[in-house]
Amino acid sequence: MDIKKTFEGEALTVALVGRLDTTTAPDFEAALELDGIKNLVLDFENLEYISSAGLRVILAAQKKMSAQGEMVVKNVNDAIKEVFEITGFVDILTIE
Repeated sequence: MDIKKTFEGEALTVALVGRLDTTTAPDFEAALELDGIKNLVLDFENLEYISSAGLRVILAAQKKMSAQGEMVVKNVNDAIKEVFEITGFVDILTIE
């Protein structure tokens, strides 16, 4: 998985390419430096797969951002959206 981070002041965009699974979730978690961030955008345009380990990292990020700002998930493909629907994440996340 490749991770591309873009900072603009208090905003952070993180774009993921590949698979977010047990092997790559720790790298994604380490890349989410959220101190001082008010707006977090997760760009999943090129994310092919997500496992429960990836969902755990997203949930932790959502909890932290709820306390200090907002988080949006963008460009979710049908396969990832289905996982979000089955797990109830569509009710927790802001998906655009």
